[in-house]
Formats: sequence, structure tokens, C-alpha cells
Amino acid sequence: MRIIALILRLVTVAVCLSMSGPARAASCGNTASGFESWLSAFKQRAGAAGISGGTLNRALAGVSYDSKVIRLDRNQHSFKLSFSEFYRRRVDGGMIAKGKRLMQTHASTLTAIEKRSGVPGAIIVAIWGLETAYGAHRGQGMSIVRSLATLAFDCRRSAFFEKELMAALQIIERGDMSAGDLRGGWAGEIGQTQFLPDAYVKYAVDFDGDGRRDLIHSKADVLASTANFLKGHGWKRGQPWGEGTANYAVIREWNRAEVYVKTISVMANKLDGR
Repeated sequence: MRIIALILRLVTVAVCLSMSGPARAASCGNTASGFESWLSAFKQRAGAAGISGGTLNRALAGVSYDSKVIRLDRNQHSFKLSFSEFYRRRVDGGMIAKGKRLMQTHASTLTAIEKRSGVPGAIIVAIWGLETAYGAHRGQGMSIVRSLATLAFDCRRSAFFEKELMAALQIIERGDMSAGDLRGGWAGEIGQTQFLPDAYVKYAVDFDGDGRRDLIHSKADVLASTANFLKGHGWKRGQPWGEGTANYAVIREWNRAEVYVKTISVMANKLDGR
């Protein structure tokens, strides 16, 4: 019996020791406590996933927990509005007029994009306008890497945001953007149509041919990538996009909030002159 008891004690010690390393550090937290240990364990996982040490050092050196991000995450109210309230707050005659001008300015690019993807310019420009007022407002200029690291450590949606953080590192790794360039919204949205990093990795395209997928500075890349996202989610060429249609369901893949989907659809109708 004493031998059995000794074995059990040794097993218990071994388990405790194993939990004091990366496995324990990999757990989430609801305050800043434990963030540094979690980040160290995440670096190991990212390295095992193929992210180079150079990228990890450049992107994650000095990254700290950001309590402001958590406050913003807990305080989202706009999607609780009715459609009429949401639309009135987000879209006005000036936005529609500017969108129509931009459709003329970028007509050749939008035509080429529609030829490739099947997505009409009105839909793309509606998303562009709704997300950032056509590139004028791209978030609070917050570090996307820091925001995503904070949200990945937070217990509310840790798995989702760890995937997004890993994707942000992939963007840096392949040379599309630097860690310093990746600044935007508190939830990790990038560029003029607010791609999350995982969508950036999957759907961003180099439409201007400069060798980079730049969704911050290149309008051609921004517009084409937005169309490519919708195409990748099943956009039906030449089909309507109103409520109840297959393309309306595709818009929902862009944003799950019903008021947002309907606003894109209605705004695109106005841009298209319907």
C-alpha cells in the first residue's frame, strides 16, 4: 500500500509540474494577470505553426494586455438598434452622393472586378462606405496585434481571436503588411473595408500588381478583395441582392447583424439607382 501511495504522489507531482509550464499558461484570463505567461506559450504554438522567430520578435516584442480593448468588447450597442435607427445613423444623402462619385472615379477598376468576381460595384462601394466612410475612418489607430493578443487571452472568445492573431502573424510573415502598419479597430479590423486577419489571409488579392495585398493603402486591392470575399462565399453573378435572395445570404457572411446586412443591401440599391 505504501508503494501504491508513493506512486500516486509521484503521479500527482508530475501532473502539477506539467501544468506549471506551457499547458497552464495556455489558459485564458479575465484580467491582465497571467497574460505574459500566456503570450510566451502562444509564441511556442505560433512557431510550431510555421511563424518564423523573426516575425514573432518583430510582431510580439513588448506586446502587453490592453484593458481598453476589453471595455470596448463589452460595450457594443449599435447592432441592437432597429433597422431604421441604424440606417439613419450610418447613411445619409452625402454618403450616397459620395459613393456615386467614387463609382464613377473607379469605374474601370470596378468593371474589371465585376468581370472577375461577378460582384457589382454598388455592393462593394456600399460595404466600403459603411465600414469606413470610404476609407476616411479606419478605427482608433490601435495596434491590431496588441488588440488581438488581448482578446485571444480573454476568456470570452479566446479560440476565435487566437486564430485571428495567428492570421495577423501570417500577414506579417508573407510581407503584405508590417506589424507597425497593422493599426485599426479594437477588434483587429484591418484597412478600408475592415477585414479580420483570417479573412485577409484567405481572400485578399493583389489587384494593382505591386506584389503585396495591401488593404490599407491600395484602393484596387481593397475593392477587389472585398469582392473576392463575397465570391468565395457563393455570390451569384447577375442575381439580385434583396432580402430573401441567395446574395442577401452571402452579404450576411460579411456581417451577421441583420441591420447591417439590410443596410448594405438598401445602400447598394441607392448607389445603383434603384
